[in-house]
Amino acid sequence: MPVGKGEAAAIRSRKTGKASAATGTAARRGVLPNLLGYQLRRAQIAVFQNFARAMADFDITPGRFGVLEVIAANAGLSQSELGAILGIDRSTVVAVIDRLEADGLVRRMKAPNDRRSHALQLSEKGAVTLAILEQRVAAHERDIAAGLSAAERKTLLNLLSRIAGGSGA
Repeated sequence: MPVGKGEAAAIRSRKTGKASAATGTAARRGVLPNLLGYQLRRAQIAVFQNFARAMADFDITPGRFGVLEVIAANAGLSQSELGAILGIDRSTVVAVIDRLEADGLVRRMKAPNDRRSHALQLSEKGAVTLAILEQRVAAHERDIAAGLSAAERKTLLNLLSRIAGGSGA
């Protein structure tokens, strides 16, 4: 199988342990810069670090924010429904809800049609907190997408959704 100039240089630098001026930093990381998973992980780290800075005075992770958003959009949903929407397992849902309930942001109510299930809803504190968090997340989103045009942002969202196997919703 033929290799291109850049690939040949990277192979030579791996064999000799030296990076050429033409390949620079990329050669030191081997094929990693060309791997989608590697670039996605680097982007995820940058996004999570920015999120942590944006939420510094709240004890909110991206996961907890997502749970609050879904509960706000679907008041009364069950923990099982929440897990299905977010693609997280039951034990994780229980732990997150325990934490949000302890923080006074979420309430578990008895489900009206199933005594074994809980209907989730935001508390008053949760609704007020979520409104503030949404403003912070909007600023965070503007910050991480600052180098993208509106069309590029939309394209990136569509591509990421396709990789994740979703419908874009």
